[in-house]
Amino acid sequence: MFCKNCGKEIDDKAAICIYCGVSTSGTDISQRKKNTNVLAIVGFILSFFISIAGLVCSIIGYKRATEFGGKGKYLALAGIIISAISMAIVLLYFGGTAILRALMNRF
Repeated sequence: MFCKNCGKEIDDKAAICIYCGVSTSGTDISQRKKNTNVLAIVGFILSFFISIAGLVCSIIGYKRATEFGGKGKYLALAGIIISAISMAIVLLYFGGTAILRALMNRF
């Protein structure tokens, strides 16, 4: 068999490549994928465009950060804060506009 990392020929029963030290089983790739808190990343990005979706994803990513060894915890927290601030700005804008319209119609 050939090493997936360096391409050199190694024994078929080898657990790791003797040339580069990379595992010959697929567990390394799945562990790398498992160590990424995708919801924290998605929540952070969505917080700039779709605040409510960013807030939901960021909260879930924040709660699941312990499963990933704390990875993505601060990114998810930033997504929560950004989403909350942008939603507050939108609510204040529309709420303030409605109040001003009501006051203008009164006079």
